[in-house]
Amino acid sequence: MIITAGKFKGQKITAPDENITRPTLSKVRMSVFNTLQSIIEFEGHSFLDMYAGSGIMGLEALSRGFSNAAAIEKNFKVTGIIKANFKKFENPPKLFIGDSLKIVSKLDKFDVIYIDPPYFSGIYDKSLEAIKKIANNIIILEHVTEVDFQGFKIIKQKKYGDKFITFLTI
Repeated sequence: MIITAGKFKGQKITAPDENITRPTLSKVRMSVFNTLQSIIEFEGHSFLDMYAGSGIMGLEALSRGFSNAAAIEKNFKVTGIIKANFKKFENPPKLFIGDSLKIVSKLDKFDVIYIDPPYFSGIYDKSLEAIKKIANNIIILEHVTEVDFQGFKIIKQKKYGDKFITFLTI
């Protein structure tokens, strides 16, 4: 995998085994950040990747100008790969290891929160509920099934094959 734009453009990132994670495709990452850029200024803002996988979304956020980023991942095999990926960069995203639903309750607010759990895990509703106290502006969901947006307002929704990228606000 390669970072698609910004100061780290072209840097290679190791992806975990696809049987464990499902990395967001470069085309989708580019679209997410291009759409996001039309909604919010990156400088001075924070980004949280709730289900980090390879950690590439946090790295893309920093590469494109977010002031800080954080990533949460609970799979220990995957966290080793994320740590190795993050070591390649000065001021990488902060990595939290553990259950996202428990960790977010202990975090400060984030301007942008990216939620992309395993598609059929059934935790989208719990994830949205968990971030209500720390969501400061934009929430982005990557999903293939219907999701109850729990009072969040849809800003934009795009479809890529069988998946949706939905931008929400409080």
